[in-house]
Amino acid sequence: MCEANAYLVDNGNEELVMEAVDTVSPEKDGVLLTSIFGDQKFFKATIQALSLVDHKVYLKSVE
Repeated sequence: MCEANAYLVDNGNEELVMEAVDTVSPEKDGVLLTSIFGDQKFFKATIQALSLVDHKVYLKSVE
């Protein structure tokens, strides 16, 4: 399977915020993540980095 896990990065610390992420959608004030199970989470964040080989999405909070 090719889905990724999403992490919120703060001061070098990574917090797992969603597993099995299928889509990452930019929104007006942040990013909407949707899992392969249909769960959705919105974060006031920007994409900091993608690690495609490791299947990781790194988000950075926007304040």
